[in-house]
Amino acid sequence: MSPAETTALVIVPTYDEAENIRIITAAVLDAAPSVHLLVVDDGSPDGTADVVREIAAADPRVHLLERSGKLGLGTAYVAGFRWGLDRGYPLLVEMDADGSHPADRLPALIEAVRSDEQVALAIGSRWVAGGSVVDWPLRREVLSRGANTYARILLGLGVRDVTAGYRVYRADTIASMDLSSVDSKGYCFQVDMTLRVDDLGGRIVEVPIRFRDRVHGVSKMSQSIVVEAMLRVTQWGIQRRLGRRRDRR
Repeated sequence: MSPAETTALVIVPTYDEAENIRIITAAVLDAAPSVHLLVVDDGSPDGTADVVREIAAADPRVHLLERSGKLGLGTAYVAGFRWGLDRGYPLLVEMDADGSHPADRLPALIEAVRSDEQVALAIGSRWVAGGSVVDWPLRREVLSRGANTYARILLGLGVRDVTAGYRVYRADTIASMDLSSVDSKGYCFQVDMTLRVDDLGGRIVEVPIRFRDRVHGVSKMSQSIVVEAMLRVTQWGIQRRLGRRRDRR
């Protein structure tokens, strides 16, 4: 199946996800057989890339992009976007390798973009009606809800889960951006990309999902990523209120 015949390219960044990558690959291709899946691996010492090579040898829908080291989530997605744009995929999907993003909601996310030409981005949302999280301590839920409320109000966005990492973009929207200017990481990357879509005038919709914490492996989230997000959201919010919207195209 060629890129032109697929519904989407699912981009999955990895670092030490050998325990999870078989599971998520099988789940994605079972839920949406017409997609292709690209693993962007940052030199995982646990052999994640070797596992992906084995899977790809048996299934032409699976691809591997290897990088030299741990270069960050944002740059991994940007590399995946460029790979997909070069090959003509119509939709580009962000998805975690740890199983927190339910693969069975992928068809609904894809359809939300395909069914309406005005929709540039569909977000798998925890914080809209029908969305939820599983096994989160109260402190983490309060932190996530608070961060999203802060970003939504300060940036003037209608998105309730602006930090969410489960997304489907229209490829021509990504192609309209200046990807070389993207240097955000973690939560901040998701906020940055949401702003870029909004700046381009694209419609953003949210599709409810049931978010579950990873079962295997270790979270890559750190305090520095959270601090970066808060500082940048504050900076972007001030710029917007002063009418000095940064050109993200």
